[in-house]
Amino acid sequence: MSATDFHRTIVLLILGLGAALAVSIPAYAQISPVVTEADIERARRETPTITEQDVELARQKYALPSDADRRSAPQNSPNLEALPQPVAPAPVDLEALARGYAGQSDAMTQAQGLAAGPGLFIFVSLTMPRATLQGLVGQAARAKAAIVIRGFANGSLRDTVAQVQGLIGKRQVAIQIDPLAFDRFAISKVPSFVLVRDGTRPVACASGSCAPTDSFLRATGDVSLDYALEHMQRAAPSFSPATELFLKRLKG
Repeated sequence: MSATDFHRTIVLLILGLGAALAVSIPAYAQISPVVTEADIERARRETPTITEQDVELARQKYALPSDADRRSAPQNSPNLEALPQPVAPAPVDLEALARGYAGQSDAMTQAQGLAAGPGLFIFVSLTMPRATLQGLVGQAARAKAAIVIRGFANGSLRDTVAQVQGLIGKRQVAIQIDPLAFDRFAISKVPSFVLVRDGTRPVACASGSCAPTDSFLRATGDVSLDYALEHMQRAAPSFSPATELFLKRLKG
């Protein structure tokens, strides 16, 4: 191929490429749509317009009922007064229970502060058989001894008061809830009987205040109060004045 033919071929290729580009540019330009004023106006006509009248009609249609409407509407709610009522438990006579406590205030004072005069305490649990509890409560009332329990029955003060009231009835018995007293006299089993010597004074201990070990006697077992006192009298004759005092009350 001569130089002239070579140059002619190059010129033809350049011209062909330019023509191809000129054709393709309009094709790409048509891909992006053009939004005209007519399109905007048509979209405006097709979009609904909400007027003040439309808002007012909707407010009237979905308005909340007035007080008059509520009063005139049928009552579909159940009549609570007609529903079955739970059986109300008998009220606990706290005043009567307090009178029982007041009758034995001296014994309670001795239990708390170990004051002057011998003290006799019966440590029990409300989970003990009821017959056993009633027997001990009756003996405590005659001997002017105090019944001591560790805590509330079922964790409830009301349940405790109800059970205690059922046990003491009209008798005057001091019944204390005193968990520290169980520690003070090292009570690990019930029933336990503790006789505190006259003139005992408390000493410091882990539970706050305790009776000196030589100032009280302790007996444990499912026995009557008089049996426990007679056992103490035989085991510790030095406590005879105190045991005789309470035995005399029991027999009198």
